[in-house]
Amino acid sequence: MITILTDLLWTFLSVVRDVLPIAAVLLLFQLVILRKPIPHPKKVAVGMFYVLLGLALFLSGLEIALFPLGREMAAQLTDPAFLGIEPGAAVEWLDYYWVYIFAFAIGFATTIAEPSLIAVALKAQEASGGGVKANGLRIAVAFGVAISLAVGTFRIVTGTPLYQYMIVGYVIVVIQTLMAPRMIIPLAYDSGGVTTSTVTVPLVAALGLGLASTVPGRSPLLDGFGLIALASLFPMITVMGYAQISNWLSRRRADKDSQGENHEV
Repeated sequence: MITILTDLLWTFLSVVRDVLPIAAVLLLFQLVILRKPIPHPKKVAVGMFYVLLGLALFLSGLEIALFPLGREMAAQLTDPAFLGIEPGAAVEWLDYYWVYIFAFAIGFATTIAEPSLIAVALKAQEASGGGVKANGLRIAVAFGVAISLAVGTFRIVTGTPLYQYMIVGYVIVVIQTLMAPRMIIPLAYDSGGVTTSTVTVPLVAALGLGLASTVPGRSPLLDGFGLIALASLFPMITVMGYAQISNWLSRRRADKDSQGENHEV
């Protein structure tokens, strides 16, 4: 218990050190550039303390729970006993199918719960007047992250280079950008960024490092990273794909309605 409290204190002090430059910039512009007093200084001070404490608790929680959990799950899913393989026997990429299923499921679940994605989805629905549905956008982004983690774990297992996936993915993004509705393109690009936030990144990083540490012949440094890059790429594809499919279905319904009206005439 004392060790946990000591680590939390050091984490809190580290967070204070990291947040000080942000506070200095805000104070500089408020007091020197704008030359206006800080509104509600007591509330601002209390809110800043809550932010610092929350960040310290969050970072401590990552080290105590999420990172070890991700490593443990990767180790258990790649254990030869779990895979039903004799120790020392050759392992094929198909033998790790539970890893791909787990990566897909955890990618979808963590992205749905991502606070930054919820905020962006609600703002997108508000700005579009309901043209972009918040739940539809969240599901499309979550589906993209889920696919990216499944593909990323496959890349780690097989040891194929990351750049091949990135090149193919961005070629698809460029083609979709030329064909997708203009309204959705900026939102799709932003959707790739909101996935790299507080909930998704810790579990994704832990999964990648844990998997690279347990799969024979893989290096955590060379193979463990790259999942977050894929998690930023695939949501752009799925969000634009979601918009393209919705647009196609709308045109198809409109064509059917117009044909029905012509038959009645």
